[in-house]
Amino acid sequence: MKEIDDLPEFDDDAAIAFILNYIPQELKAKATEDDIAYILDVIYDYYDANGLIEENSTEEASIDEGDMLEFVMKAIRKDKVVTFNEEEVQFLLDGEFHYGKSIGIYDEE
Repeated sequence: MKEIDDLPEFDDDAAIAFILNYIPQELKAKATEDDIAYILDVIYDYYDANGLIEENSTEEASIDEGDMLEFVMKAIRKDKVVTFNEEEVQFLLDGEFHYGKSIGIYDEE
């Protein structure tokens, strides 16, 4: 088990850069850093709403990807901040997951 002080730190700027590098070229032409920051905020809201963020916790949680996609799409339709379709959002979610994996926050299930 990891010690609390050894937990990896999620860096929004690094995550945005990683995601921009990860997503397909067509989506890169459409997605801005602000768009990705918005998606990251909605992902955090999902984690929070589902009790998946515990400060200073090393406990692993399982994330329902379909449920997360639905949550993000509902927020997009409600907030009207970005205009991504489900496929584009899935690429962004995958990018966030792979960034998290790269810094040791997520494990492959």
